[in-house]
Amino acid sequence: MREQFSEELKTALKARDIRRTATLRAITAAIKDKDIALRPENRGPATNEEILAIVQKMVKQREESFAIYAQAGRADLATVEKEEIDILNEFLPKGLTEEEVEAAITAAIAATGAEGPKDMGKVIAQLKADYPGRIDFGKASGKVRAALAG
Repeated sequence: MREQFSEELKTALKARDIRRTATLRAITAAIKDKDIALRPENRGPATNEEILAIVQKMVKQREESFAIYAQAGRADLATVEKEEIDILNEFLPKGLTEEEVEAAITAAIAATGAEGPKDMGKVIAQLKADYPGRIDFGKASGKVRAALAG
């Protein structure tokens, strides 16, 4: 993923796309920060999964800012946040539809042998392993809880 960000940044610089350049620079800076944070653990650079988590976090931050700006009537700032969200989403895997999430939860419950709410952690861990970055686990946890309760 690092190479992809690097190439995209070069392309954006050549095209003089200011918004895209700024967003890609923010991504690369966040990745470098993560790499630095991992140094005391004697680990190598951030993995693709960690980079994916960084980009997802950046999207979530911008969505929150977008909502605040839209509510405050700051269309100019809301537009900037929306553009950055669109750029960041280009690098994330396509999310699952509601039906696909339901099927994934059913499969994860069967795979883990979960029988009740106490097994929710196993099911969520299975989903995270099978569908990294493709499911909103905030929403999925409620569905998993409902499926295990019923």
